[in-house]
Amino acid sequence: MFNKIDRYIIFRLFSITMFVMMILIFVFIIIDFSEKSDDFTDRGATFYEIWFDYYLHYIPEMIRLVSPVAVFVACLLLTGQLAERLEIIALKAAGISLYRLLLPFMFFAVAAAGIVHYLDGYVVPNSNAERVSFEREYIQKRSDRIDRNRIYRQESANRYMHINYFHPHENTAYRVQFFTFEGKRLRETMELSRMQWSEEKELWDLRNGDVRTFNENGFEQSKFDQRDTTFNLLPRDLARTSSDVYQLTYPEIRGYLASIKRSGAGGIYMPMVQYYGKLTYPLSILVVTLIGVAIASVRRKGGRGIHIAAGLAISFLYLAFMKMIEPFGYSGTIEPLHAAALPHMFFLAVGLFLLITAKK
Repeated sequence: MFNKIDRYIIFRLFSITMFVMMILIFVFIIIDFSEKSDDFTDRGATFYEIWFDYYLHYIPEMIRLVSPVAVFVACLLLTGQLAERLEIIALKAAGISLYRLLLPFMFFAVAAAGIVHYLDGYVVPNSNAERVSFEREYIQKRSDRIDRNRIYRQESANRYMHINYFHPHENTAYRVQFFTFEGKRLRETMELSRMQWSEEKELWDLRNGDVRTFNENGFEQSKFDQRDTTFNLLPRDLARTSSDVYQLTYPEIRGYLASIKRSGAGGIYMPMVQYYGKLTYPLSILVVTLIGVAIASVRRKGGRGIHIAAGLAISFLYLAFMKMIEPFGYSGTIEPLHAAALPHMFFLAVGLFLLITAKK
């Protein structure tokens, strides 16, 4: 299927991508360490914890983030080199069109996108969970919790709950109220001083309960000191943070979104945009490959410098577009899937236009 030229292009893309990726990761770690070294020292983090509990678990996320940039730079450099050496003109003279020349580039891009998709769905979440745990202990930063107090949830079709405060690290809710309805009529209320999740029993431990059951003659009251029970809510449904999605695998995210919908919690658009963003992120590798080949396949004055400048400009616009449109998805102004996919679709159209108008 692939000839010698195709294998050469794929090998060169792989080698350049890996080199650029290692350089970017190294630079990122050095800059990040210089900024956070004071926090590490002040909070008592050891050398082993810094490099093996934090940065080692940060590398998968960095690979995910820099992969499109590394592939883009590789496409620009390799295609620009072929154009400067007049190899593209020679290939065209031999009957190989630019579309055929694009085949090994797209093959490499699809393989890279598949790897990033797998990493993002099944490897990066576990690493992110370890990294976030380290950051909460050793790096001073603002809490990313979405719900802090006065939490409202729909536990079932006819039961609602209000939590005055939930402690995420102890999985304990304080001053909890349940309201059970029968149609439009309030049938029962239950007030608790606290309830705590038991990992061993996988049950909620209720303490100091006051139950009132309403009837035609008023209500009947009963109290209890302790009771174990199950609810349609888990601690993760109460202790939501803005980084939850990045710590879950794809199947876990789908269950997480289903639990948010079931519990009636607000702010569902943010995790939906984040989920669709994870799913569509690998498409950026295909898009930048298409753009990179289309730009660098034509010889221009300035040589590689103009290619690198154009690449940096497009990368900045691409990232800016993604960040600008996300808030509209978070607020529900734009459908979450559209907010995640629109930047990729727009720059895919740009890439196709550049490829069609390039000299064949």
